[in-house]
This record gives sequence, C-alpha cells and structure tokens, in this order.
Amino acid sequence: MRRKILIIILLLTIKFSVIAENLIDYVNPLMGTESTFSFSHGNTYPAVAVPWGVNFWSPQTGENRSGWMYAYTDTIIRGFKQTHQPSPWINDYAVLSVMPLSGELKISHKERGVSFLHDNEEAHPYLYSVKMDNGVRVSMVPTRSSSIIEVEYPSLEGQYFVIDAQHGGCKVEIDQMRRRVTGYVKNHNGGVPANFTSYYVMEFSHPIAEKGVAINDSLFAGRNVGEHDRVCGYLRFIVPEGERLTVRVSSSFISAQQAQLNFDREVRHKTFNEVKEDAISQWNELLGRVVVEDEDLEAKKTFYSCLYRVLLFPREFYEYDAEGKPYYYSPYDGEIHEGYMYTDNGFWDTFRAVHPLFTLLYPEVSERVMQSLVNVYEESGFLPEWASPGHRGCMIGNNSLSLIADAYVKGIRDFDAEKALEAMVHQTETQGEPLSVGRNGYKEYMLLGYVPYPDYYEATAKTLEYAYADWCLSTFASALGKADIASDYKSTSYNYENVFDKSYGFMRGKTRKGDWVFPFAPEEWGGPFTEGSSWHYTWSVMHDVEGLSKLMGGHENMTFMLDSMFAAPPIYNYGTYGFVIHEIAEMVALNMGQYAHGNQPVQHAAYLYDYTLSPWKTQYHVRNIMNRLYNPTPDGYCGDEDNGQTSAWYVFSAMGFYPVCPGRAEYAMGSPLFDKVTLNMPSGKTFVVSALNNKTDNVYINSAKLNGKKYTKNYINHFDLTSGGELKFEMTDKPNLKRGVEIEDAPKSMTEIKK
Repeated sequence: MRRKILIIILLLTIKFSVIAENLIDYVNPLMGTESTFSFSHGNTYPAVAVPWGVNFWSPQTGENRSGWMYAYTDTIIRGFKQTHQPSPWINDYAVLSVMPLSGELKISHKERGVSFLHDNEEAHPYLYSVKMDNGVRVSMVPTRSSSIIEVEYPSLEGQYFVIDAQHGGCKVEIDQMRRRVTGYVKNHNGGVPANFTSYYVMEFSHPIAEKGVAINDSLFAGRNVGEHDRVCGYLRFIVPEGERLTVRVSSSFISAQQAQLNFDREVRHKTFNEVKEDAISQWNELLGRVVVEDEDLEAKKTFYSCLYRVLLFPREFYEYDAEGKPYYYSPYDGEIHEGYMYTDNGFWDTFRAVHPLFTLLYPEVSERVMQSLVNVYEESGFLPEWASPGHRGCMIGNNSLSLIADAYVKGIRDFDAEKALEAMVHQTETQGEPLSVGRNGYKEYMLLGYVPYPDYYEATAKTLEYAYADWCLSTFASALGKADIASDYKSTSYNYENVFDKSYGFMRGKTRKGDWVFPFAPEEWGGPFTEGSSWHYTWSVMHDVEGLSKLMGGHENMTFMLDSMFAAPPIYNYGTYGFVIHEIAEMVALNMGQYAHGNQPVQHAAYLYDYTLSPWKTQYHVRNIMNRLYNPTPDGYCGDEDNGQTSAWYVFSAMGFYPVCPGRAEYAMGSPLFDKVTLNMPSGKTFVVSALNNKTDNVYINSAKLNGKKYTKNYINHFDLTSGGELKFEMTDKPNLKRGVEIEDAPKSMTEIKK
C-alpha cells in the first residue's frame, strides 16, 4: 500500500511539474505582424490582454482609423491603444489611445510619432514594453477591462502625456486636483445602436503640472473639458529622476459608474507587477490545457503562439456588477441585460476549428458562447454571423448553426436549446439587415435547391454553406427529438449536389434557369465563390464527403482530384475582383498548387484523404503544411490569421487530428507533430497523444494504439478524448499502404460508405 501511495505521489509530481512549466514564455505576440493591405502574414497585432479580455492594449504604429494599427515594418510609434479590433478589414471600435512624449508637445497622431527599434521592444501577452528613440520607455500590463501603464521619462523637460479620444464623439475631462481624467468615446465602424458609448477613467501617480485640450485641430491650454467630435487632452508632469509615472485606466460599455467599479476592482489597489503576475497565471493555466513535450523549440513557440491567438477571441462583452453578477450593454438593442455576451468573431472563419477547440478543451467558454448566441437572437431577431460588436455586413453563410450543433452533440447543453432551435430555423427562412444575417437568397434556395448566379453574388459558395448549415440544423433538431424538422433539413442538406457539374468534376455557378454559367475555369476567383475559386469551394461538403466522392466517381477519382489540387500550377484569374486580392497573391507565393491555406474554405481539404482511404496522403500534406507555412516570427502565417482560425488549424494538426465536420463528434486523423502532447481536460481527465520515432522525415503513421489496443481508424471520437486515455503512434518515413484502408476506417459521412 505504501508503495502504491508513493507511486501516485510521484505521478502527481511529474504531472504538476509539466503543467507548471512557464508556457507563456513560448508565445510571440509579434507572430504575423509583418503584414500589409496587399499581402498578409497574419494581419495580427501584439495584443496585451488576458484571455478573451473585454479590452486589449497594443502599440499603435499606424495612423488613427487605420486597420493596420501595428505593422512590424513600421518605424514609429504614434500611441498605445485600447483596442477591440478583431480584423483590419473590420477595423476597431471604442478606441482610446495615449502617448507619452518628451520635449515638444505634439498632439496630432500624424505629428507625434516617435521612432523605435525592435531591439528595444519586449512583447508578451501579459506585457508590452518599448524604449523609444527619444528615451521614453513605456510598459503596460493587462487586466480584463483595465491596464496599468508605466512611463519612464529621460529628463524633467517636457514630460507630456497625450490622451487621444479619437473621433466620432468623445469627451475628455481633466480633474487636476484628483489626478484623474474621465470621459467617453463613441467611435466605431458600424454595427451598434445610437447610444453606443465606452466610458473610461484614468488616474495618475504624480501631480498634474499643466493641462489642456485640443478640439479638432484647435488647442485650448488650461482647459479642463473637451467634448466634441474629435478631442485630445494633454497633461504635463514633473516626475523626479528615478521614478516612474504610473497610469491606471479602466473602461466600461455600461456606464461611468461601472468603469469606476472595474477600476476599483481590477487596478486601484494593485501594483504593476501584481497585475503582470496575475495575467501570467491566467495565461499559463489556460495554455496548460495542452502541454507539449518535444525538443523542437521553434515548433513549441509556434504552437503556443498560435494557442495564444485562439484564446483572444471571441471577446467577453459582459461585465460584473457590484455583487459579481454578469451583465452587459447589448450592442444589438442598446439595453442593459443580465447574463453573457460575446463579440468580435466571424463565424465564417472560426466555426471550422476555433469553436471546436473550445468544445474540447474550454467547454465552459463554449457554454457561455451558446448562451450569448441565444441572447443575440432575442435582442436582434437573428443569430450573429460576424459581430463587432453588433451585426456587421461581412462574409456569408449560417455558420452560427454549426457552433450550436457542434456544442450540443459534444455534451454542452446548459443553454436554452428550444430557443436556439427556433433561432436556427428563423435564420434559414428570412433575410436580415445587414445581408450577412439571415439567409441571402433563401427564397430561391428553397424553390430551386440552390442560390442562382448572377442574381446573387457568391451564390455557389452560399449554396454549399447553406447545405452544410442545414445538416447542422437537422443534427441538432434530431438530438432534440424534433423529427419533422430534422427530416426537412436533412433533405435540403443534399443541395450541394445541385451545383456540382459531373462533366467537369467541380462546383459551378448555375443560373436561375438551371444552366451552368459560362465560361468556366476552376481557377477563376470571385463571382459565384467567396474569396476563392472552384478549386477551393468544391471541397465544402464537410458533412457528406462520401456523397461528394460518389459525385466525383468514387474514392479513386476524388483522390486524384485532391492530388491535382496540390499539383496544379498556381495560376489564377482574378475574375470579378478586378485585381489581385491579397488571398490570390498569398496562394501563388505558397507554390503548393491550387491549395490556398492562407484562407479558410480549403483548410480542411488535406484531411479528406482520410475519407478516400488514402490516409498517408493526409499525413504527408498536413505535416508539410505545418512545417512550411507556420513559424513563430513576424512573417509566421501564410495569410490572415482571422480570429484564431488559422492558428487553431495548427493547434489541432500538431496534436494529430482535426475537426473536418463540426457538428459531428469526431476528428479526422493527421500526423502528430510532437513527441508527446497531454490534454488536460477541465473535468480532470487527461488524454495523451504520443508519437514514437517521430523524426523530421517520419511523417507517416506506421501503427497506432488507443488505450493499448490496435487502432486503424482514420478518425478519433470526441468522447474517447474527453474520457481520458492515450493514443500512441509509431511513426515512419514510408507510408503504410495497408493501414486505414478498410471501409470501417473512414470518418463518418451523411452518405453511408458501402463496399
């Protein structure tokens, strides 16, 4: 007995030591920041934040209102910004920026920029610090709704601090006696009610020696209050040598009183280091849900940098009242409600891997997101598809349905499922405003079985996404015992067949009369497709890969088509876009045929070989994509990172599996990147993925065992993972052509696989 106890203690000690590793040190927030409008290496910025925080902070190198707030190739800093930006294409809202200066007072963001070198920059999720070329050092650390900023001035001369309330209606009020600045900002880029406001409060450690405001471009020295469309405030300090100016700032979307409550709760009585250590603890706990053991340091950095991105969005848009209960200002109806609200997410991107990762490793977050979706429906009449912070007119599809179905089939059910079903059905039967909510072309889709082109732009892509969404709705309705609804939507989930041209072997645009749109070239972008071509959207039948295979003439033909996508020259026709959009340029730069990993529609395609019983080809391509297209550097992505989706692809793939079809509780098998990965489930269970003989060239699975038993399937069930256990691979440098080749080894499809 004593020996057993010692063994248990030893095992617990080993487990604790692994989890206690400072995983946050592997994260590089600058990964993906070397991006421009015309070519994206991620389109990210170094977010100083806690996971899913209400506010992020970031250095600002771009001009005000630019979606490219921070670009690694820029050489000046214009400010330090409270940001909520999920994407440069969506841009920002509730922006408040500050800029410490030394010497001459320059208020305008176009004039106040100070040069800096990356050698003098330190970036972590919990801390950003930079010493600019004028000698001013700025450091900032985050809480959920607040930040503490420390400023070191090089001399007593001209110690200025500019507060830029941006544009769109704002207020700056300076209380010199109390060393406080309060006010509000209303700036946004759409999707909010008329009363949308972010209230802020800011306090300083040292007396304010001088003050003033700038309204538009007019300076008013000594004035306390500025309230106008565009306002900046400025303060001058006399901070003795060797001391730091400490700035504490909080904000709230609910009220000025709530901003003060957030301030009192999060930063008033805390030091800079206490806030930093708390943020480190939060990050390590959540990153620690996945513990990687491997000697490849660069791959570990890439992995945890990607996982950091996954844990930023969707943003928590709720706050806590004086009793600690969650409530929020609704960006849909402008009212205050109890409960949870999330925002800043484009489900066209994130339904694919981000939210499935939540259902696996962060189910408590997924549960709150589901509650939030129901809240949005009740407050706006529609489920969100692209929210920032309210409905935005961006992208296509009904991918909110995927989130709900996927969560429910994986056991996440503490939300109003009946109301969710009502919302899902409603989403398919009407058109909302903007066009991204509801179903654009729903009447024709119901009548014809497809969305006609050119009547509707991106019509074929919409047809394919609606068919998948219908399958999700059918799956969810069936789980609720709603047989009639399940049957109706299962029927329409076959509508993908209506836009597949067997003579070409591709998805195509189809007119209202039922004719194929001519001329046709599979490499032509736009038109019937969204940010891609037929090469990319032909594979968008995640729910019925076997059905797609039958349309193509069987597994052998589908395998040939997949091979052709990776082998074809990366030629293109920019089609209706009229110019080379950045996604096209990025596909060409990859030189991986017509495969365009930099955008989302085709990211699952490498896993489709699992369905055609050629799993070794999935293993080769997945490992090749990981090794070639990701690295933990400013040019570390091959396209837009997009709210964690491109990162989540890597996180899943590095673990050895991927959710090809959210809404089905299984994952297609890939090629595990690391020697050992331990999944620490919030339930207390652990699941270990180990890969023996996992050398650089050994990308193929020679054999596998699940909990000690031989395992030949090309997929693994969700509940096998959450129940705990071990999946042990033996890797080799040559494909095993005899493993995973039986009918029962293929992942599930709506169409049954038959011999």
